[in-house]
Amino acid sequence: MTNSSLPEKNATSIMNRGQEPGGQMTFFEHLSELRKRIINSLYAVGIGAMVGFYLAQRFIGFITQPMLEALKAAGLEQKLIYTHPAGYLNMIITLGVYLGIVMASPIVLYQIWLFVAPALYKHERSAVTGFLFSTVFLFLSGIAFGYFITLPYMLKFLVGFQKFGGTVAPLLSINEYFDLILMVLLGLGLVFELPILIFFLSLFGIVTPKFLWHNFRYAILVIAVLAAIITPTPDAQTMLIFMMPMVLLYFVGIAVSASVVRRKRKREEAEKAGGASQ
Repeated sequence: MTNSSLPEKNATSIMNRGQEPGGQMTFFEHLSELRKRIINSLYAVGIGAMVGFYLAQRFIGFITQPMLEALKAAGLEQKLIYTHPAGYLNMIITLGVYLGIVMASPIVLYQIWLFVAPALYKHERSAVTGFLFSTVFLFLSGIAFGYFITLPYMLKFLVGFQKFGGTVAPLLSINEYFDLILMVLLGLGLVFELPILIFFLSLFGIVTPKFLWHNFRYAILVIAVLAAIITPTPDAQTMLIFMMPMVLLYFVGIAVSASVVRRKRKREEAEKAGGASQ
């Protein structure tokens, strides 16, 4: 074996240790694969919507529980109404669709992963797997935080405010109530994705842990504005309840950014060491 063949052998061995390229596909093969993943995702959402429609009527009690407890605490009749003949049916259908999307989201994200995985390196595939799990977990955590912690405080404040209205009493529509909690729960679910956003920004070199730490004061200001927008009540207590997890998630994002930057630095050092050894 000649010395000239050694660099080629070293380069090949470095690639085989973890930098193996993804599969090569033609343009039409990509289109066919994309079509397959979209169809599978639509199937998952459709089946999830049917299951969600079946569960929706049983889920109504769970959805309305925070409102009924707020009415009970205010000494009011524990009842929600609908003002359109098809109002309740429309809400059941809408709730079923949302439940179906939530139930199908892991499958949809998995289909996305199957589409992009052939073009990724080995270490990138493992990162995407963690990303899919983290995305679903954080989103559901945001919904759980909104339902069990935020909604009780917010609804008690809104319903209890009628005490200052004398003869004025609330006549609550279940459709309007559903729109309200949908905005709050989905808003918190998306807000809880902040570490995922920071992960991608750090991955592309847009932000660094140092940048995030030095701009913490501005981040608090942005968080306060977002909390004021998402919070449908003007009281400071509910706004602070919104802000606490957002601030905590910002610090989690700093830790995630530090991990991404550290791994990128180690990978660059390993590549430089491999090039120097050639």
